Amino acid sequence: MEKYWPYMLQTLEELLAIPSPSGYTYQANGYLSQQLDELGISYSTTAKGAIVAAVPGVDTENQRIISAHVDTLGGMVKEIKSNGMLKLTNIGGLGWANVEGENCTVITSSGKEYTGTLLLNKASAHVHGADTATSERKADTMQVRLDEKVSCKDDTRKLGIEVGDFVAFDPRTRVTSSGFIKSRHLDDKAGVAVILGILKAIQEQKIQLPCTTHFFFSNFEEVGHGASAGIPAGVKEMLCIDMGAPGEGQQSDEFSVSICAKDSSGPYSWSMKERLVKLCKDSDIPCQVDIYPFYGSDVVLLSS
Repeated sequence: MEKYWPYMLQTLEELLAIPSPSGYTYQANGYLSQQLDELGISYSTTAKGAIVAAVPGVDTENQRIISAHVDTLGGMVKEIKSNGMLKLTNIGGLGWANVEGENCTVITSSGKEYTGTLLLNKASAHVHGADTATSERKADTMQVRLDEKVSCKDDTRKLGIEVGDFVAFDPRTRVTSSGFIKSRHLDDKAGVAVILGILKAIQEQKIQLPCTTHFFFSNFEEVGHGASAGIPAGVKEMLCIDMGAPGEGQQSDEFSVSICAKDSSGPYSWSMKERLVKLCKDSDIPCQVDIYPFYGSDVVLLSS
């Protein structure tokens, strides 16, 4: 797969540049469709908007799905405030402290976009003193300051901004000289780029898969129901490729495959977990089995 690294990196950078908070993945889906067309891989779109690419295999009875999601965390305009600034509601499990001071883009219903910055209401310590440090970071204490000359609600509305408009946070993508990729939304556009690289390898090397495999690009994972519908008939296994979760008390790290044994919803398939661990060991792939206590996927690691 090393020869496909440049393709995967280019694909990842292009995907990261496309705003796609859950509920607004149309541009990202268009990009995925273009890539699949260029690879010559057939695909369909579910009623919920997920893209499912099918690759025939030897066994057509016991089919499998490999899933990744193209949607990201984000925000939506909840209120246009009297000062012309925007109060947001979060999309997915967005933590307000994690996006304080972040640049963002407001996407209006007409398609016009406006940039801004998410700030604490009491952002200046020179004005608010200790409140700037001690204020809780939550929807009620944060606001988007637009990069436009607005001072009241009517000024903002004249731009075409309304309640319900999507807000995407800048990815700030950077690829370092040492080979590290730093960006928002690697969850899970990195997984999508890896799958596209796999599909490119399958096509170019004419690899015959042992069973028919569907590559499912979920578009509502961050809100918990992306892969809950649209599963093709005949599927017996489903594997989700998503982020790892390094942190205090975790075994996962940035240099190993993370295999989730249990998340907030309960344990995953024991048999598939064991097979994945064996596959990694047999192939000299570093791996760590872990538990994600506050994670919930839109699919489950299952094996019939």
